[in-house]
Formats: sequence, structure tokens, C-alpha cells
Amino acid sequence: MELSINPQAAGGAEKKIYWHLPGFYVYFYLNQILIHLMQTCPEAFYDGYCAGSVYGTFPGAIWNGGRAVFGLASHGDMQKIISTYNRFGVPVRFTWTNPLIEEKHLSDTYCNLIMDTADNGMNQVLVNSPVLEEYLRKRYPDFEYISSTTKRITDLESLGAELGRDYRLVVLDYDLNHDEKTLKALEKDADRIEILTDEICFPNCPRRAEHYRDEGFMQLNFERGKVFDCPNRKTRPSFDECRKRPAFISKEELPAYIDRGFVNFKLVGRGLPIELVTESYLYYLVKEEKRQVIADRIRKDLAKLTGR
Repeated sequence: MELSINPQAAGGAEKKIYWHLPGFYVYFYLNQILIHLMQTCPEAFYDGYCAGSVYGTFPGAIWNGGRAVFGLASHGDMQKIISTYNRFGVPVRFTWTNPLIEEKHLSDTYCNLIMDTADNGMNQVLVNSPVLEEYLRKRYPDFEYISSTTKRITDLESLGAELGRDYRLVVLDYDLNHDEKTLKALEKDADRIEILTDEICFPNCPRRAEHYRDEGFMQLNFERGKVFDCPNRKTRPSFDECRKRPAFISKEELPAYIDRGFVNFKLVGRGLPIELVTESYLYYLVKEEKRQVIADRIRKDLAKLTGR
């Protein structure tokens, strides 16, 4: 079953608020259902809300960072998934943020095949490694490039320098989500800042950069069994736990950010249960009085698409 496609984003002429959704591969069915509903039932969603991109990776890509994802996707699956999102008018954003990439990794056939398949002027790349970014910009100039939160940029001078470079967006370190001095200073560039609203990890974690390197090592070496000693792994993640984190931005707080000019918001989900991802979509995007109706539609359409 395929959903009918209307590439016209919801909301008409009002101010657009862009939501960047996780797991374009893992949550392929969930995401296309959600985007379809946002475009065909805009009255159920908050005004002006639309999908700005879907981010993630095809499994087994060594350039991938943030969360190691194992497996393999066929070229046919790549073509189908990329074209489906693009026909909705939504860019696919690759998380090429492995901090351990060296020059010897740039010729990887699988990763270059992914980029060749998506090279249509519509898609995006999150970057971290300078050597990979330089290679990608030269070979694939028609992609939009985005500075990743995995860089852990937490001071205003460095943020200003990053905004001075040729990035479509700069993803804010989530430890700064409620830092008034930073937010005030960024207002002049607010439309180029992306804010992660519901990170599950602990704030100011001294091992966060180390964890990114560990995930990068696992991705490069296909080391599935390696487990990083992280307190977040001691309990099953849930959206309720997300809401307890100091970096969490509630839907009631969002209008204040939007009024200041921030219009790009990112939701977590890579490597997390689909129930958590669905709950975050319903919480942030759907009007409260329409939530049960949309939840029922998602459940029904998921069953049709997956045959379960």
C-alpha cells in the first residue's frame, strides 16, 4: 500500500514551523503516515507546522554518527525511501557525523552510493568531521550542509563562527536550550538555528563526546556487542523520562521560542522505541483535541502498510 502524495505543506500562507523527524529508514512507515496526515488533515495539527526533513541513515553506513546502526539496505530500498519523502516535498538528511572518519574512509562504496542516489538538489547532510565535510562539499555540492550538535559547541564565540560558515542550519547543543544569554544572542540568526526539544540524555554529561566517539567506533568496526557505560541505558527510555530532563522544551514553552524567530525544531528518536517516537509526534505536533483521532489513524495506517 502507498499513501497518496500532496507535496503542498500544511498551513497555507502562515508562518512555517519546521519539524525535523528521526529515523527516515527505521520509522519509514510511521513518518510517511505522519507527513501524509500533516498535509491532508492540517486542521488536526498546530498552525504552520510541517515536516522540515527526516534525518538518519541507511543501516551499515560507516559515515553515520550519533547512534550506530547495523545492517544493509539494497539500492532499490534506497531509491524507494528517498523518492517517497522527496515526493512529499521533504528532504532526507543524512547523519554523516562519525567523528572518527579519516581520509581512507572517503572512498567507501556504500556511503557514496547513498549520496549518488540522493543527489537531486533536494537533500541534506549533517556534518561533524572536517575531512569528510571537505570531501562531500567538493563531490556533492548540491546538498545542503548542516552543522551537527555532535560538535558540542557551547560558547557564543564558536557558535558565531559556525553561523558565519556556509551552513543551512546549525543544530544547537541541547545544554543551551534554556540559556537566556545564548538564546538572546542568537535571535538575529534564529532562522538558521535548529533546536532539539526532547533529548533523552542527561544534561552537561562529561562523557557525551566520548560516547559519540564510541558510537563512531562501533559503526566503523561493526562492533555490535560493544556497550558504552551510560546511565541512560539502565532503564528503558520513555517520553515521560524525556519530559523530566532540564533541556526539555514543552509545547507550552514553544511559542516563546517561535516569537523570537526560532522556527526549526528537532525530535529525538534514533535507536528509541517506536512508542516513544509516536508519543513525541502526538505531543508536539497534534492539537490536543485531535490527538486520539490522529493516534487511531496512525495505528490503523501502520497496520495496513506493514500488514500487521
